[in-house]
Amino acid sequence: MRWAAITAAMLCILLTADGGLGARPQTVAPDARVGIFYYAWYGTPNVDGTWLHWGQGEHAPPASIGSRFYPARGVYSSGDRAVVRAQMREIADMRVDTVIVSWWGPGSVEDARLRPVAAAASAVGLDVALHVEPWDRRTPASVVEALENVRDLGIDDVYVYDSGRDGDEDWRAALENLDDLRVFAHTSLPGKALRGGFDGLYTYDVLVHNGNGFARMCASAQRLGLACAPSVGPGFDATRATADLRVQQRKDGRRYDHMWDAAVRARPDVVTITSYNEWHEGTQIEPVRAVPGPYATYDGAWGRRGLRAQRAYLDRTAYWIERLHAYR
Repeated sequence: MRWAAITAAMLCILLTADGGLGARPQTVAPDARVGIFYYAWYGTPNVDGTWLHWGQGEHAPPASIGSRFYPARGVYSSGDRAVVRAQMREIADMRVDTVIVSWWGPGSVEDARLRPVAAAASAVGLDVALHVEPWDRRTPASVVEALENVRDLGIDDVYVYDSGRDGDEDWRAALENLDDLRVFAHTSLPGKALRGGFDGLYTYDVLVHNGNGFARMCASAQRLGLACAPSVGPGFDATRATADLRVQQRKDGRRYDHMWDAAVRARPDVVTITSYNEWHEGTQIEPVRAVPGPYATYDGAWGRRGLRAQRAYLDRTAYWIERLHAYR
């Protein structure tokens, strides 16, 4: 039972609060895993009969899209299985372990695409996790009920975005008997995740979080018996897709390096990457290309230019995953 585990963890805190009886070791297995947030919500007229998501912010694709960057493979459909297979191969080549698929619940476009994405991921040795988005009238109880329909996909981990919009007691009651899945709360506060009956926590937001608090967060979480999954990302820029004018510059890759370094030193259970392809918020590491118009490129990242820069973030991710596995 989840609540029994929570009670035991809280008792452990009380017993070790004064330093007596020995604190729980704050080490993590050297095989800490890596997950990456993936979005299957894009569409094109050729595949889907209409544009999906690329026009966000009142743009007219394919020339004008709701992103500060332009995909190297062009504006694509997440329903194009050849595209999805190529994306999964890219992700596997970085030695990422898990694709965390954005999921808007039963009946959504993303739900219809979940199984083809999971099949493509599995074909190249990737695990699949769910990123449970805040769909209309989502409740803790409806999330647990919806998860019953995807158990056959072999999913072990579930990340709940904006989990704080529902009460801790509601989450604890809903999750109490869900013993076979590891569920992460979207929060940087271990105590809140514990009160909600979650198994771990993740931060996702790479605009607000810069990595400086990862070590403290993970140490606190692991003392409580929670899994810690800090989120790293290259930057943030949603100005072409939304009214959000806040920007976190990539700084030629230095931002990504800083967050990865902080995450590795925090000795996490999982490092989560925001994101593979959230183009609207400019957090993607999927390759980009230079096209006419108001689009940025990865030129300058780690000294790369032109074609060599297109894959800069994929290659740097592989470098950091190697560092993560070597770190003691």
